[in-house]
Amino acid sequence: MTSGPGEPEPGAVPEHARRDVTRDVTRDAAPGTERPASPTGRYGLLLILLVGTYLLSAFTTGKLVNAVQIVVFVGSLLLALRSSPISLWVARLIFGVVAVGSAVAFGLVLAQPSQAAVGAAQIWTGLVLLVAVVVIVRRILANTTVTMQSIYGALSAYIIIGLMFAAFYGAMDRLGGVPFFVNGQPGDTKTYQYFSFTTLTTLGYGDFTAATDAGRAVAVLEAMVGQIFLATLVARLVSAFRPPAQDK
Repeated sequence: MTSGPGEPEPGAVPEHARRDVTRDVTRDAAPGTERPASPTGRYGLLLILLVGTYLLSAFTTGKLVNAVQIVVFVGSLLLALRSSPISLWVARLIFGVVAVGSAVAFGLVLAQPSQAAVGAAQIWTGLVLLVAVVVIVRRILANTTVTMQSIYGALSAYIIIGLMFAAFYGAMDRLGGVPFFVNGQPGDTKTYQYFSFTTLTTLGYGDFTAATDAGRAVAVLEAMVGQIFLATLVARLVSAFRPPAQDK
């Protein structure tokens, strides 16, 4: 049965309904309110970047390596922000503040004018990594489905936590006035990260031990964070992961 002139086709959506839907979509996606994020994120690339950064600092030494780490950490935060659905202006504000602060930290690490200045740069580095962890975990928890990218993101956040605590240990060593490790063992980027990851994973080899009450308290906090992170977020993601169905 055909419609008469001016009558809608059977099953067609009326024009006024189409206008209402268009208006609703336009209102919900107003420019500058929400920036659409990648549905899966780019956490595989972030994970590779973090592992490469750690290996770089583990096998090389020097002020330049520490400065390069700051650049990589800022890049890691940028990748995390690009995969996050936060509003565009908030993302730009965060990255702008981080870029300026990290440029100052970069200069302090290279110049090393004083122990206090380098310690302040390490505190800033730890805060940048903390922001990256929050952004990544927030994005993962907002996902309705668990993909491999979600698991990559959780692993990236886990590595960032270890690097973050390493930066804080370095700051405590520089600013504390006494060696961070017992028996006056010298500390550098390698030993801070080694101690951090053995603490995060609760291996506890015992070859490096925090000397002060503050250092031991932060180490206990890191061990608790590491266990809670693995037992809750990572375990939940792995158990909820389902590989995509294969077409028969």
